[in-house]
Amino acid sequence: MLRVVLLLLTGTLAAGSAQPGSKNTTKPNILFIVADDLGWNDVGWHNPDVKTPVLDQLAQEGVILDQSYVNYVCTPSRTAFMTGYFPYHVGTQHLVIFPWQASAVPSNFTFLPEKLKGLGYATHMVGKWHLGMCNWKYTPTYRGFDSFYGYYNGAEDYYTHVVATGLDLRDDKEVVKTKNGQYGTYFFTDRVVDIVEKHPADTPLFLYLPFQNVHQPLQVPKRFEDMYASVQNENRRKLLGMVSALDEAVGNVTMAMKNAGLWDNTLVIFTTDNGGWIVASGNNYPLRGGKVTLWEGGNRGVAFAHGKMLQKTGYTNNEMIHAVDWFPTILAAAGGTADAGIDGVSQLDTIMTGKPSPRTEFVYNIDDEFPTKQGAIRVGDYKLIEGYAGKPDGWIRPDNLTDTKADSGDPFIGTWLFNLKDDPTEHHNLADTMPDKLKEMQAKLAEYRKSLVPAINPPPDPKSNPQDWGGAWSPGWC
Repeated sequence: MLRVVLLLLTGTLAAGSAQPGSKNTTKPNILFIVADDLGWNDVGWHNPDVKTPVLDQLAQEGVILDQSYVNYVCTPSRTAFMTGYFPYHVGTQHLVIFPWQASAVPSNFTFLPEKLKGLGYATHMVGKWHLGMCNWKYTPTYRGFDSFYGYYNGAEDYYTHVVATGLDLRDDKEVVKTKNGQYGTYFFTDRVVDIVEKHPADTPLFLYLPFQNVHQPLQVPKRFEDMYASVQNENRRKLLGMVSALDEAVGNVTMAMKNAGLWDNTLVIFTTDNGGWIVASGNNYPLRGGKVTLWEGGNRGVAFAHGKMLQKTGYTNNEMIHAVDWFPTILAAAGGTADAGIDGVSQLDTIMTGKPSPRTEFVYNIDDEFPTKQGAIRVGDYKLIEGYAGKPDGWIRPDNLTDTKADSGDPFIGTWLFNLKDDPTEHHNLADTMPDKLKEMQAKLAEYRKSLVPAINPPPDPKSNPQDWGGAWSPGWC
């Protein structure tokens, strides 16, 4: 026991003897779960009306991460998870990758599973990719995953698995045509259980589970919707049912890992990819705004860590963490180190022992593309937004407006300065009353902007048409 404690204190979690009850002999298994569009107020530990008993227990037994930040939409956050770089350093800062765009995270960026394979891990992914698919080299099994079962794009029907007239479901590289009418969350979970049951005991396991829930369309089996019969709004009732379906799926995965003897040596990291989308019935109360905005409701995400190797548990941690930090944190847990120069910093000591975060500032986003010309940073307790902050409900303003008309007519373009410690719900703009602090923050943002990589935002490419690829969204056209 003393040996294990010493290893934890030195940060070498991946070395040494096995944890009791685990088949794994060296490194910890890592279960990285990403919920899609999960709102701040859409989990049981923030809202007792939401039925998430599995997630609640994991969060409460582990460490709730109350200042864990993500990006404002899907692709940027997933870029951060997989590369350890802020999206504006990659070119994926502008909204999301659409199915018809010849766009992807450039192949010169090394992805997290590639690093983990070098450390001896088996790497498997089940769920949503959304990091580019126009060329095979951008797809999961070419970027470090031993297996992939899921979909390439940002959303799809939960039952037909179609988006924008094209089927989007793959088993590694093969199109899956046999799941029409089956709820995606069910068979994704079945695949995870199958991976766990077949996993060799002498190999550390990295499981990346970017779930489809609770991204729209709002679809869920009736038994989950019926759990919220008292909720009058149909869309809200369905979304809450989708949250509970996610909770059940996580429970089935954790049970499989326990049955396989893997659980006691598993580090779990759970996070959303962005805040809830208010127009799709997500709820981020009491935070302002939601998905597609730079307000806290879009970027401050629900998150926790869990594992028997954590030394301090059962509390809420308020240290600053950003999505880019999961890359070096997971590598550190696996006994590796990230390359110098990435934006992320390891938070392993923070989640293991509660030590202060090495992070004191971060970039929400920097984007020069219409209609989301914007820049936002946090430094200490202060937050600066310049440009387009986003309408609090998450609607993007019409893109058929010219820059001039939009800039002159949109009340959510401007300059905001907040003290998030005193004003976490962003109701008191200090830009006029604290001119010196404003200049200081603007200078800091200007410095960050110098390293901006232009956004990869090509026009629609007709070569992407799924009807030319057997009816499925397919790589091979860029």
